Amino acid sequence: MTSRFDSFVVFAEMRTGSNFLEANLNAFDAITCHGEAFNPHFIGYPNTTEILGVDQATRDADPNVLLAAIRNDASTMGGFRYFHDHDPRVLPCVLDDPRCAKIVLTRNPLESYISWKIAQATGQWKLTDLKARKAAQAVFDEPEFASHLEALQRFQLMLLNRLQTTGQTAFYVAYEDLQSVDVMNGIAAFLGVPELLESLDKNLKKQNPSPLSEKVINFDEMTQALGRLDRFDLTRTPNFEPRRGANVPGYVAGVKVPLLFMPVAGGPQQEVRRWLAALDGEKQNALLSKMTQKDLRQWKRRTPGHRSFTVLRHPILRAHEVFCHRILNAGQGSYLQLRRTLVRRYKLPLPPEGEEGGIDKATHRTAFLAFLEFLKGNLAEQTAIRVDPGWCSQSQIIQGLGDFTLPDLILREETLAADLVTLAASVGYADAPEIEQPAFRGPFTLDDIYDDEIEALGADVYQRDYMMFGFDRWR
Repeated sequence: MTSRFDSFVVFAEMRTGSNFLEANLNAFDAITCHGEAFNPHFIGYPNTTEILGVDQATRDADPNVLLAAIRNDASTMGGFRYFHDHDPRVLPCVLDDPRCAKIVLTRNPLESYISWKIAQATGQWKLTDLKARKAAQAVFDEPEFASHLEALQRFQLMLLNRLQTTGQTAFYVAYEDLQSVDVMNGIAAFLGVPELLESLDKNLKKQNPSPLSEKVINFDEMTQALGRLDRFDLTRTPNFEPRRGANVPGYVAGVKVPLLFMPVAGGPQQEVRRWLAALDGEKQNALLSKMTQKDLRQWKRRTPGHRSFTVLRHPILRAHEVFCHRILNAGQGSYLQLRRTLVRRYKLPLPPEGEEGGIDKATHRTAFLAFLEFLKGNLAEQTAIRVDPGWCSQSQIIQGLGDFTLPDLILREETLAADLVTLAASVGYADAPEIEQPAFRGPFTLDDIYDDEIEALGADVYQRDYMMFGFDRWR
C-alpha cells in the first residue's frame, strides 16, 4: 500500500523532548529524521556539515534544495525538526504540502522554559547517564517568560489555523507521551510505516526530573507572577517511571476462602501468602497462583462474594529490604551483576562478595544512603539500569493493577494484623490466625541506622508515594 506521505516535519521547540522523539523515530528502519535541518546556525546538528549532500551554504541560498533532497530520498521516509525560529522560508512549503506529514510535539511551556534556563546555566543540553549530570537552579524572569510564552502560543495558533484552512490534520504528541512505545508505534502507523518497536531508545535520560519548586531559585516570586490560577500545574510531582501492567500471574487466590491477594513487590508477600493458606488449614503451595487473565476471570465468576486486596509497605522500609536482599547480599537472591555495576560505576561502598556479613553499622548506613541516591536517578530514568519492581514506586504498581482489575482494599503493613482479621471475618472466617511478623534480611535493621538524613532522602526519592498515600516519617 502506498503511503499518503512522502516526508514529515516535527514541529517542536527547545526542551520539549524532540531529541528523544527523534532518537526513537530513527530506530525505525524506514524513517530518518535529519535533526534541525533548517536551523539558521547549523545544518541538522551542531557538528555536521551537510545533509544528503547539501551543505549549509547551499541550503541558505535556497532551502528548497535541501527540502527536495529530503522529500526525494527513496531509501527512507525523511523528515526534520522545525522550531518557530528556524528558516521561515521553509514553513509555507511544508504547511501547504499535504504529502508532508505533520507531527506536533508540545510540552508545558513553563517546564520547557525552566529546563531551557537550566541548560543555559549548565551548558548541558543532553544527558546519557546520571554520572554526567550537571545540576543548577533557574532564575525565573517574568518579562522573558512572557515573551517566550507569547512566541510559542502565536506559533501554535498559526499551525492550527493553517492546518484547518488547508484541510489537514496533524499527529499531536505531548512530552509525557514520549515514554510510551505504543505512541511511538502510533506515529509510525500515521506515517504509513508498518514496522513496530518493541522498546524505546533509552540512551537519552531526563535531565531535570525534580518538581519546579526545587528547580527555580525564586519559586515564590514565580508563582506570584503567574497569578493564583495554577494553569501550569506547578506543584505536581514529575513521574518518569515506566508504566507497569497488571501482573496477573503473581496474584494469589485462597484455597477455599474467596480472597485474592495482589502483591506489591518488596512488601510482605510471603507472610500474607502463608496467612491466606492458613485460613483453610493448608500450606502455601496449595494456593491458586500463576493464573492467566482468563483463569482469573473464571475464578471470579465461580467465586461469588470474592474480595481482593494488596498491601503497602513504608517506602523507606521497602527500599532498605530490597537493598539488603538484592544489593548488599551477594548470595542467593542477589542481583549480583547489578551489585557489581553499582560498586564499579556508582561507587556503592559494599563489602567484597562473600564478606557482606562483616559490614559494620556505619558502613551499612553509608551504603544504604548511596543506594537511595542511585534510586533517585533510576526512578527518574536517568540511569541505564532498569527500574526493578522491587523498588519502583508503589503508586505505579497500584496503577498497573487497574489495567485488569482494581483491589477492593489497599491495606498498610503497620495495621495489617488487625485489618486482615476484619477482612477474613467479612467473608465468613471469624477465627482467622494471626499473620507472622515479617522477617527482614540484612545484618542491621532500618531502626539500627535510621535518622533524619535517611528520612529526608527517602522521602525525596519516593515523594510520589508519600503524596499519593499519605506516608509520614518512618519513625
